[in-house]
Amino acid sequence: MLGKKRKLGKKIKDIKVGETFTTSSSVEDRDLLMYLGLTDDSNPLYIQHDYASQTPFKRPVVPTVMVFGMVSSIISMHLPGPGSHITHQDLSYPKPVYHYAEIRFNVEVVDVDREEHNLSMQVVGYDEEGDVVIQGTLKVQPPYEPKSMNASSLENFY
Repeated sequence: MLGKKRKLGKKIKDIKVGETFTTSSSVEDRDLLMYLGLTDDSNPLYIQHDYASQTPFKRPVVPTVMVFGMVSSIISMHLPGPGSHITHQDLSYPKPVYHYAEIRFNVEVVDVDREEHNLSMQVVGYDEEGDVVIQGTLKVQPPYEPKSMNASSLENFY
């Protein structure tokens, strides 16, 4: 990322209720192993097929925080984009996500509060069968407008 100019995401003045972003993502072994290594999380439900096969899940599941991480990445990189910050989340995970599943995400701006510099966003994620695996709402602060010419240097780290 060094040496690459990065633009900030959409400013609050440019965001409208009803804007959406849709994408798909899947969890591969390397993603799961990196998460488990970083967090020192050794829950057998996430990695041990023999244990998971004896539970109602029948096979290993993806940690819900990893599914939320995919949502967070959508907010940080796409809508509103770089410079934004999630301040509140109210999410449910009605069905587990299994290893290698492809999740289709849809995020939508449902309210814009310019005075408080806040967006309300709705998120829904579906698995390959079309079942909801994550749903809920987020409060997001979109990127702030830089206040000076020098502030544009924040878009680049050299």
